[in-house]
Amino acid sequence: MEKRKIREVDINEYLPVLIDIINTGRDVSLLVSGSSMSPFLIHQRDTIIISKPDRSFKKGDMVFFKRINGQYVMHRIHHIDKSGNLFLVGDGQKVIEGPIKPEQVFGIIYKIIRNGKVITKGDFWWFFFEKIWIRMIPFRRSILWGYSKLKNIFRN
Repeated sequence: MEKRKIREVDINEYLPVLIDIINTGRDVSLLVSGSSMSPFLIHQRDTIIISKPDRSFKKGDMVFFKRINGQYVMHRIHHIDKSGNLFLVGDGQKVIEGPIKPEQVFGIIYKIIRNGKVITKGDFWWFFFEKIWIRMIPFRRSILWGYSKLKNIFRN
């Protein structure tokens, strides 16, 4: 099996092209870069499949959006206010960001590829992070600390 080459490219160079492709109705795959969605998504391990949003957004959805400052971010919807503004947070973060206008969102993540395995809605871990983890923001730091300690114990 051939080892996959990873080439880092400035996101501002290629994401506008991918957004154009998404806007035509085609899906785009993207290797995860960054740690804000850890522990669900891991930097340069997981690949996300992004599609054009085809329904109203819901709490727990993972969306790709462009901040006002031009930065591209993929986070999970924490809540939606009465005006329809989105408030988002990464799975590895405690600070909720918003308001984000729905027009800033250009993609929704509906599939993940991890080590050759496809993960979609209905998978245990998808459900856990969409429905349970999103409600545990105040406890995340302690949980992740405990998880890393247990992981180190079992690793040694």
